[in-house]
Amino acid sequence: MLVVGARAGGQGNCRECNALLILGLETSSQAGSVALLGCNLGAECDNVLSQYVLPGGSRSAQTLIPAIGDVLAEAGKRPADVGLVAVTVGPGSFTGLRVGVTVAKTFAYSIGCECLGVDTLEVVAAQVPLNDQSSRDVHVVLDAQRKELFQARFCWAGGELKRLDIDRIVPVDTWLAQLQPGCLVTGSGINRLIDRLPTGVVAVDPACRTPHSATVGRVAWRHYQAGRRDDLWKLAPKYLRPSAAEEKHRSAHAPREDHSQLP
Repeated sequence: MLVVGARAGGQGNCRECNALLILGLETSSQAGSVALLGCNLGAECDNVLSQYVLPGGSRSAQTLIPAIGDVLAEAGKRPADVGLVAVTVGPGSFTGLRVGVTVAKTFAYSIGCECLGVDTLEVVAAQVPLNDQSSRDVHVVLDAQRKELFQARFCWAGGELKRLDIDRIVPVDTWLAQLQPGCLVTGSGINRLIDRLPTGVVAVDPACRTPHSATVGRVAWRHYQAGRRDDLWKLAPKYLRPSAAEEKHRSAHAPREDHSQLP
């Protein structure tokens, strides 16, 4: 069981430290996970100390919090040893994102460490295998339901991942029509579209299409070393659109035209 005490300065508050312990949380997809990474300043973060995959479809606080305790215990670390919490902020599952961001912020606040939100599509793009990394466009898509996709484009340049456009929602048919021969596609959104991909489009290996918590930590580490810092109080999920429940509520309470005075 994970017990987090009163706020205390952990390694995250030590600017002179040469290493940082990162807790990565991924709850935006159906297969959530937690990872603990040890990162050295000025280097890539490849040291995964422990990781845990949540039970299928289970991304509640009741499963996420014990999982955090498990990865810490396996690595022989305490909550106060964590210097940075990294969490996917979307797009993705509404419920999963709410749980992940809330737990991440609560954990970071309680021990006094920093917290960074990471874009889910960027995480998936960062998992493109090394032999597939080139200057060609990388299209990342996740299922947004309603025959739509969450989509963004990236490319690799000089060993670094570059974003080419913002996250957006696009109809499936529109996305398929804009694909060009030679481009790379990844993300769980292509799993049901493999047979519809145009000739010449290359699909990434299925094992790399789902975001992993270890990658969440690595991506956050790159942003952290580049100087990015998030405001804990302003960090929030990135849904891209209202939930079905919110849309239903808005529709039910929308002003209705009064036709009683029409001739």
